Amino acid sequence: MAEAWFYHLTDGSLEQTAPDLIEKCLGRGWRVLARCGSGAAVAAVDRMLWTYREESFLPHGTAGDGDPAGQPVYITAGPEAPNGAAVLMLIAGASAAPEEMKGFERVMVIFDGADPQRLDQARGLWKQTVAGGITAQYWAQDGGRWVKKATSG
Repeated sequence: MAEAWFYHLTDGSLEQTAPDLIEKCLGRGWRVLARCGSGAAVAAVDRMLWTYREESFLPHGTAGDGDPAGQPVYITAGPEAPNGAAVLMLIAGASAAPEEMKGFERVMVIFDGADPQRLDQARGLWKQTVAGGITAQYWAQDGGRWVKKATSG
């Protein structure tokens, strides 16, 4: 059964947070589908995963890289899910319906708390997710640490 974890960025940026979460997913043996809200965000996330840390590499690709089914982390702005991912990561305004979320082990919604539009979108997605019967957790940054602030139902 899917769980949705909402990550409210207040102390750090997407560039600091997403790679760490992806590393944890890969460490658990999970493939990741990183869905972005735009093509520009896909390009930015692709660059970020190449350059976020010199001593580390996160294997990933986009549609333009070929072999989407073989990518441990597949980055897209579209609805496709070719890599058999256990985790759906929603970034930069991307969203998914609860029925789609149910096809994943975990859904991670990462949103910028300083952006009122993203904050409103995340609140709406929380309501849809819970109404769709998916357990949701809300995590916020506090002094550089993630603190669970709420759990649905």
